[in-house]
Amino acid sequence: MTIEENIKKILADVENAKLHSPNPEASVQLVAVTKTRTPEELNQVLAAGQNVLGENRVQELMDKYEAVQEGAEWHIIGHLQRNKVKYIADKVTLIHSLESLSLAEEINQRMLALGKTMDCLVQVNIADEESKFGLSKEEVIPFLEEVRTMPGLKIKGLMNIAPFFEDAEDVRPIFREMYQLFQEIKSLNLPNVEMEILSMGMSHDYRIAVEEGATMIRVGRFIFQ
Repeated sequence: MTIEENIKKILADVENAKLHSPNPEASVQLVAVTKTRTPEELNQVLAAGQNVLGENRVQELMDKYEAVQEGAEWHIIGHLQRNKVKYIADKVTLIHSLESLSLAEEINQRMLALGKTMDCLVQVNIADEESKFGLSKEEVIPFLEEVRTMPGLKIKGLMNIAPFFEDAEDVRPIFREMYQLFQEIKSLNLPNVEMEILSMGMSHDYRIAVEEGATMIRVGRFIFQ
C-alpha cells in the first residue's frame, strides 16, 4: 500500500473507533511520526493531505525542517531538553512532552522573547514506568497550578506514552485512566488550563486509544509500512 492509502486506512479506523468513544462527536487529529523518515517520505505525507508531523528529536526536526515542503505543522513529541528549546521555539506549534517545571520555565522565557505563546501538553507517566518520562498521576494537578500562570505557554491537554503489550487490548485500562484524569482536570476549570487535547495511542494501539477518548494519535510505522 502507498503512504496515501495507509493514511486513508488509519483515518477510516479512527472514524470506526470513534463510534465506541466516550465522546464520539469529538474530532481526532492524526500526527504523522517522522522519526528516521526522509524529507522525501514526508513530502509524500503532505501530498496525501496529512500536514501535521511529529518529531521525536530536535536535531532530526532541524535537519528536515527546510527540506520539507511548505504547509507542514510540526510538533515535538519526544523528550525535550531545556537546552534544545531555543532551536524549536519558532518552528513547532505544539510540544507534547512538558514534564518538568524547569522545562516550563525555559519554554516560557523563550516564547516571551519571541512575543508568542507555545501550546503544550503535559506528559503523564500513568503506568509509572521507570523507563519513561512524565509526571505521575498525583503530580499533574499540582504541576498545572504552578505552570498555568506562565504567560509564554498555554496548557492544551495531556499526553501519554503507554506500555507496549503484545495484545493491545491490555493497554485499555491505562488509556481509560488517562481519560478519567483528563475529565477530572477539565471539571476543575483551572484558569489558563484547557483540556482540549488528549494525545495517546500509536501504531500498535491507536484504535483502542480512540475508543477510550483520545483526541490525538501519533502514528508512524503504519503510515510508512
